[in-house]
Amino acid sequence: MSDHTGLNPTLERYVTEHTRETELAARLRQETAQLPRGGMQTMSDQMAFLAVTLRLMQARRVIEVGTFTGYGSLIMASALPKDGRLVACDISKEWTDIAKRYWREAGVEDRIELRLAPAEKTLADLLKENGPGTFDLIFIDADKTGYDAYYEAGLKLVRQGGLIAFDNMLWGGAVADTFAQDADTKALRMLNAKIRDDERVDACLLTVADGMMLARKR
Repeated sequence: MSDHTGLNPTLERYVTEHTRETELAARLRQETAQLPRGGMQTMSDQMAFLAVTLRLMQARRVIEVGTFTGYGSLIMASALPKDGRLVACDISKEWTDIAKRYWREAGVEDRIELRLAPAEKTLADLLKENGPGTFDLIFIDADKTGYDAYYEAGLKLVRQGGLIAFDNMLWGGAVADTFAQDADTKALRMLNAKIRDDERVDACLLTVADGMMLARKR
């Protein structure tokens, strides 16, 4: 989702203007913004934050659940070492065909493995293929009612000290609105509470973009 929860348009524009971004990434972001569902795109400051996080962790193996047109995977793959690997999970060939053009132009195509299948199946396959604790970070930005299942799968896949990051955890403020009782909002509200109380992780809910929940596996 492309809104910063709680920021007015002037401040949101300021944040975007003061976030470091390559010309190629900016071009992809602008192209995606013109699409009918362009609002699903992750924010530039959000992905810059994750890129710094990956470098701090010296991450080599990453999973992205929900790739869309590839802005997030482009930024994250660029933050990995040359022998790093990012598994991009999505179900749309149309959207990810756009992503592949930009990955190729950025020279990170060889670091990204795209899997077109329901994410729950892909995560189960990765656990069978690689074993538990074999990834450094998982970024989740897909169907909200599936977040809890992705969280549980992620806890198996990431190493001790690894990170699971969720997008849209404030959901435009709806999670704090008691009148909002749709399935997506209820799923996010329940997961925020679950992660807060989960002794398996250290957790932090950030007001970055539309809200990011970080869960570090203990």
